[in-house]
Amino acid sequence: MSEDLEGKIALITGANKGIGYEIARQLGSRGATVLVGARDIGRGEEAANKLRLNQIDARTIQLDVIDQKTIDSASKQIESEFGKLDILVNNAGILSDGDRLPPSQVDIETLRHTYETNVFGVFAVTKTLLPLLKKSTAGRIVNLSSGLGSLTQNSDPNSEFADSNYLAYNSSKTALNAITVLLAAELKDTPIKVNAADPGFTATDINQYQGYRTVEQGAIAAVRLATLPDDGSSGGYFDENGVVPW
Repeated sequence: MSEDLEGKIALITGANKGIGYEIARQLGSRGATVLVGARDIGRGEEAANKLRLNQIDARTIQLDVIDQKTIDSASKQIESEFGKLDILVNNAGILSDGDRLPPSQVDIETLRHTYETNVFGVFAVTKTLLPLLKKSTAGRIVNLSSGLGSLTQNSDPNSEFADSNYLAYNSSKTALNAITVLLAAELKDTPIKVNAADPGFTATDINQYQGYRTVEQGAIAAVRLATLPDDGSSGGYFDENGVVPW
């Protein structure tokens, strides 16, 4: 096992499955202590056990990004056990069935529900854990975005995903990109770097496993951004091949 992340503490939300689990596995295989954030503590522990079987130092943290009590509890747990947080990967996200309608027909509650997790949840987790990230010598925040959040791609009728016109999901990822930029600007004079990662069309339950990319591929950009060197970018939007247009 590589040890270049030895001593680093990484929290990944929604890490009991899919891309989140794979990000945890890749960071853990490089020596980081990974905190498996999961709404369901049982599923989180099941995932952590699988990671431990691979000689990864994995712990479970109950964390529901739309429940501030669990966010506060997670923050206290991390502070008491580790005193800092080096890497935060905001991976948890949803795409509701009600979003698969033409934009004008989407119910307002679908919009609210989606934003609650994909935007407000990310902000709540980040805001609460920022004091712990500031205690790191090289804090990294990675927001799992999507190519569907790109206004450039959404406005291109020839885009690969021109038919994926999901009002709530796409716009929530655009909003998440904006939060990424604004937070990075605030923290520009600190060691903390904040970036958005586009995993590409990865086979996960959010798309009924229709994606043509594996979770191993989907995790590449996020892991790279989570382990940026001191002179790495901040406030950017990247997939594994480089910059994604806003």
